[in-house]
Amino acid sequence: MKTEDLPLVSAARELVRGVPHLIADLANVSALIYCSVENINWAGFYLLRGETLILGPFQGKPACIEIPLGRGVCGTAALEDRVIRVGDVRSFAGHIACDPDSRSELVVPLHKDGKVFGVLDIDSPVPCRFSAEDERLFSSLAAALEEEMP
Repeated sequence: MKTEDLPLVSAARELVRGVPHLIADLANVSALIYCSVENINWAGFYLLRGETLILGPFQGKPACIEIPLGRGVCGTAALEDRVIRVGDVRSFAGHIACDPDSRSELVVPLHKDGKVFGVLDIDSPVPCRFSAEDERLFSSLAAALEEEMP
């Protein structure tokens, strides 16, 4: 299946196309994900500033404001520039428990000019909620955002 055939990716692309406001774009995409994806309790973005990820637009309970590179799932994904899918966050060394109800997590790095500028973070209260298919979906969504972002 091609990226443009994925409804969530197409919807996200349309939300941000031609809108030159990063924070507004990410706010709308986090709301789209939160309202469209079952069994999640948090969806949002962290933006890299220096050596720290700073909380960006999100949907869900209040979250950690700063995450150092290399800490937790988000900081590790950003530092290593790789998607990380965790079936049980309690077994992830160094997991940062912003919401004790979260049990699984998927983090996808976002790039600008070939460098990580942030991450898409999605949490679920369901252990092993995220599949390889979800990983492909949200990686495609991140790629679409990278193409359309100002």
